[in-house]
Amino acid sequence: MLLELIVENYAVVEQARMRFHEGLNILTGETGSGKSIVVDSLGLLLGARASAEMVRSGQPRARVSGIFSMNGKTDVAGVLSECGIELDSEEDLIVEREIAANGKSRAFVANKPVTTAFLKQLAPVLGDIHGQNEQQLLFTPVAQRQLLDEYAKAEPLRAKVAEAFTLWRDLGTKLEELNKNEQEKLRLLDLWSFQRKEIDTVQPRLGEDGELEGERKILQNVTKLQESAAGAFAALYDAPDSATTQLKTALKRLDELVRIDESLGETAAALKQASVQVDEAAYSLRDYLGKLEGDPARLDVVESRLEALDKLKRKYGKTLEEVLAFHADVAKRVDEVENASAHRAELEKQRTEAASRYEKVANELSAKRSNAAATLSKQVESELKSLMMSGTQFQITVTKGSWAASGMDEVAFLVSPNKGEELKPLEKIASGGELSRIALALKTAAGDSGKRRGISMLVFDEVDAGVGGAAAAAVGKRLKLLSKANQVICVTHLAQIAGFADHHYSVAKHEKKGRVSTEIEELSQPDRAKEIGRMLSGENITPEALKQAEQLMRAGANG
Repeated sequence: MLLELIVENYAVVEQARMRFHEGLNILTGETGSGKSIVVDSLGLLLGARASAEMVRSGQPRARVSGIFSMNGKTDVAGVLSECGIELDSEEDLIVEREIAANGKSRAFVANKPVTTAFLKQLAPVLGDIHGQNEQQLLFTPVAQRQLLDEYAKAEPLRAKVAEAFTLWRDLGTKLEELNKNEQEKLRLLDLWSFQRKEIDTVQPRLGEDGELEGERKILQNVTKLQESAAGAFAALYDAPDSATTQLKTALKRLDELVRIDESLGETAAALKQASVQVDEAAYSLRDYLGKLEGDPARLDVVESRLEALDKLKRKYGKTLEEVLAFHADVAKRVDEVENASAHRAELEKQRTEAASRYEKVANELSAKRSNAAATLSKQVESELKSLMMSGTQFQITVTKGSWAASGMDEVAFLVSPNKGEELKPLEKIASGGELSRIALALKTAAGDSGKRRGISMLVFDEVDAGVGGAAAAAVGKRLKLLSKANQVICVTHLAQIAGFADHHYSVAKHEKKGRVSTEIEELSQPDRAKEIGRMLSGENITPEALKQAEQLMRAGANG
């Protein structure tokens, strides 16, 4: 939803700041006052082409900024992440566009520079403009298919189609990889087999080299270890003045003292514990000495084993973990080559099953789309009759195309504005007013709720071209209906439509310091009545016009 639009030095606008709201936002003003500048400014934020001619005369650049609420927009994060933009779910999004007097333009999203192409990619998340050919989101096949699927409530089925397509495509990729460079794989088979056999012969065990290095270090230093361990044992236990002997003497003296002074009881107990620990350390050293034995034969075995492991590490990895990983990889490669036929047959079987699954769910989706297309086409034609386009034919075609994650259908919106004329794609309709009313009819018939992705901004320009009276009221009612779940911004010349506004803006030209400038003002209720009265009777607002304006406003408030 658009919260605020700031326009500086754009066309006849020197500076304008507009705060928009939920519901129906109507812009009115005399012909040539600059109402379409608001629509053009929004178009720039959605990726429209920039022109140096739109820079206000005498100014170095024009600037347009929009502040959008992303509340409820679950699909915005993925689009923004492509440009490295992270946005908090409650944070507003600022989109800016600058046009220099030499024609060069720059774009920024969340204060980060982006391309115009990215703005176009972001546009469907921000909103849609109806009335300018290049800005019509409904012109794209993707948007037309999306609208039809939403009308048909086909999103769960389409998700199944996407899942089935992904499986079928991935299996095809695996088959291609299996068949690719098969001759090269056969040539490498001997090398892979040799490498696997060489590692299998040694049969390394994870962590084995560390254990062997520790054992080698002990075997190489047996004499030194025996001397040190024997000396420590003697000092603790075996020598006449050993620690054990000294502790026993001390304990005997302490026992005599405790019998006289019990306060030394804790000291005696601590010394007894120390004596036990010294004994345990001595016994441990004695056992260690019993195990120490020079074994040249075992040392040779350890040296040979370490040499074999080092050879593997020099060839296949810096660590045994890498060697074992290399072994698993070459074993897999050998197995794939030796059993390629079996692998291929299994993959082909799986892919055939995946293709059948895809065709089944894709055909179900096609049937759902075709049924919805027929119903929606009739509803749109019915809506168009109420919008003074009774001779217009509208048809949604669903034809078979190539397989894709979205199904195997090509969806097209075809229109014939006049009886007897050939149905043509929607983008071939020349009139902006006709396009706006067709878009309005489509969104009304489709029951576009806006709740799927948060409140969306819908902009209608020239929607009232060539209509009046009851048809104008019908347009107003449909705009009001859409605005219950979308933010609708509409430029209109008709009082009947302006009466439905939730928020009304007046666009007018004023002369300031010898230059004309367009100013935009949000109107209060009394000022709304005057503006609608002006639309009804011209510059000389009559009491009758004011009375009728108030009636239109009351009728519009009731929807």
